[in-house]
Amino acid sequence: MPIYEFYCARCNTIFSFFSRTVNTTKVPRCPRCGSRRMRRMISRFSSLRSTSSGEDSGEEDLPLDESRLEQAVSALEKEAGSLDEEDPRQAARLMRRFADMTGLKFSEPMEEAMRRMEAGEDPEAIEEEMGDLLESEEEPFVFPGQEGGGRKRSRPPPRRDEKLYDL
Repeated sequence: MPIYEFYCARCNTIFSFFSRTVNTTKVPRCPRCGSRRMRRMISRFSSLRSTSSGEDSGEEDLPLDESRLEQAVSALEKEAGSLDEEDPRQAARLMRRFADMTGLKFSEPMEEAMRRMEAGEDPEAIEEEMGDLLESEEEPFVFPGQEGGGRKRSRPPPRRDEKLYDL
């Protein structure tokens, strides 16, 4: 029985919904504000910040093909479950494949971190050294049609409502 996650741009919150059957089409109303403009999120292990379009939200859509993104996540899900957490090369390889499958490119700081992981460096050491760069105001990905280091964040990361709602 699946649990689906949806993002509400109005509330800047991610909500979890329980479904008794597989349902890839239903989009619920936001439990907090009632918005019908919820966006389905990717599973937690590979979550991207997503925004919702609409006159009242002031946000723009991610410039990605959502079905391509879902296919990439599905294709890599099994591999992600069998990663050796002690081998940074495996994690870097998986992240590269995800980027290739979705058409995303890494921002400059993230690209440097990826190269270092591919060389076998400890991710915690990389984060300790590069933490300020990696946590700067830039997104980790450069979206298609953009140059440089990714989109500037215009709002804080979304909150996560821990309650489980019915779909």
